[in-house]
Order: sequence, then structure tokens, then C-alpha cells
Amino acid sequence: MGLPDGITIGHWSDREGMTGCTVVLAPAGTVAAGEVRGGGPGTRESDLLSPASNAPGVQAIAFAGGSAYGLAAADGVVEWLRERGIGYETPAGIVPLVAGAVIYDLFLGDPAARPGAAAGRAACEAANPDVKPGSVGAGTGATVGKVLGPSNSTKSGIGLAGDGIGGARVCALAVVNAVGEVVAEDGSVLAGAWRDSSYVRTVDLLKEGVLSPVTTTAPESTTLVCVMTDARLTKTQAWLVARAASAGVGRAVQPSATAWDGDLVYCLATGAVDAAPFGISALAADVTASAIRDAVRQATGVPGCPSASDRSGGS
Repeated sequence: MGLPDGITIGHWSDREGMTGCTVVLAPAGTVAAGEVRGGGPGTRESDLLSPASNAPGVQAIAFAGGSAYGLAAADGVVEWLRERGIGYETPAGIVPLVAGAVIYDLFLGDPAARPGAAAGRAACEAANPDVKPGSVGAGTGATVGKVLGPSNSTKSGIGLAGDGIGGARVCALAVVNAVGEVVAEDGSVLAGAWRDSSYVRTVDLLKEGVLSPVTTTAPESTTLVCVMTDARLTKTQAWLVARAASAGVGRAVQPSATAWDGDLVYCLATGAVDAAPFGISALAADVTASAIRDAVRQATGVPGCPSASDRSGGS
């Protein structure tokens, strides 16, 4: 199912530095909300997405690699919007509102390669309604299954999924860079930590004691999700959709929302279709889980970090 009308997505990818950024551009009148569940987030303007904030939404979402450095990609998005007169009306003029979030991908490629303002601008220029998933954009350097270290992790990327309910479309984009594994619909591991020619569940590794009781750091990780719908929602309803979609992260990523994951879900609602918010919330969790699984199914391996397809022999 295609994106809701008016929403476009663009990628900028650095395949040498193994990082990138992805921008979601929203049409005028879009309501936006979100919630951060993970204990290690890297965000910009996330408070704007609280139902308690004054602004009804944002004009764009910017996801990037580069850890906290990658938040600079949103600066380019702001300028791109400003040049087109898109933003929040203030007495002194337009102020573009861009919510951003990042993943930690510094160990896979060049740690000095970080998306900046130029990357954010390039992603805006590339935005279209027919965007492709895979190891692109903010998912260029994404991996999953990190407890055994980078050499035992599995390549991930960006996933997309969508469905419909009551005449409304509900889609999800997911940047999957989890410390744990991504599991299939039947509970089996799709991609994760690899040891002795098979995947090993993170909780089993933890029970083995791969991390000491005094360990306070692990490879920084995050699953970033943007739910997009053409349903007409209030900001509080959009926030509840984001909360419900977080259940989809828990279905597909195990464990999720840990101290080392910056897991979050944003929700954009364009308001073109009247639909029951409860149904949108329920479906949001389904498409979120599907988008996360799509991210590892569509991923392309790189030297030193095979994809799930590589590990299964291309099947």
C-alpha cells in the first residue's frame, strides 16, 4: 500500500562512510505526535510531539545515522523548508518545525562520516512517494544483534509496510538498529547476534553472562519508527497511535526499549479521511512490526557484516 497522499520520503546515503539520513515530508495541516520509550535516545524537538505542546505538529521528520552528530541533518531540512515558505506561522515569520532522531552507526564504517545539513537538504530534494527500503538513508549503517560485538552482528536497514482500515491508510517506516534481534511472525529469529553458524537470542546470551553485572555500557542501539496515516486525528489521538505502535516494536524486536536502545515512534496524520482512532491504533502496531521485519529482509550485507539473506545463503 502506498504512502498517504501528500507524504513523501527521501534518502541520502553515504555507502563509503556507512551512514545516511532519511526525511519524511508532511503536507500542510498534518498533526504529529510521538513517544520515546528507549533509555538511550538521541532526539531533536521531541517535546513538540507531546500532546501537551502548543504546536499541532511538525513539517518534517529527520532520521539519521552519526549518533548525536547526525542531528545536524535536520538543520538542512529546516533551511529547505524555509526557502519554500513552509513552517509554523509566527508574528515574525515562518519557522519550520522538524523533529529528528538518530541511530549510533559509527563503528561500521568511518566514524568521522556523519550526516550534516547538506545531507538533510539532499534527502529533501530526493523525497518522493515511491521510496524504497533496504540499507539506505538512515539505515545505511544499521545493524542488529550487538551483544557479541560488531563482528557478530547482522546488517539491517530501513523497512516499510502499510495496510488499510475503514478507508484510511496506515503505513510505517522503521530504521532498525537494535541491540537485540528481530523476530519473525512465528517468533523465530530473522536477524540478530550470530555465533557458531546460528543466531543466539540476546536474553540467552545475557543469561550466559556475556555482560558482567557491573557493565554500564553496550553498543548504542535504536529502532526509529514513523507511522503515517491519512486518518483525521487530534494530537492526543495521534499520540495514542504512537503509543500503540510501540507494541509493534516489542513484537518484532527482542528485547526492546532497553537502557541501550533509543526506541521511539512518531505519528503523522494528514487528516484526509474520517476513521475510528481505535482501529488506526490497532493497525499501527501491525504495520510497525511488519516494517521492522522488512528492514532486515531488505538489508544488504557489507564486508564484515552479512545480512540475514547472506547468512541464510540468499534464501
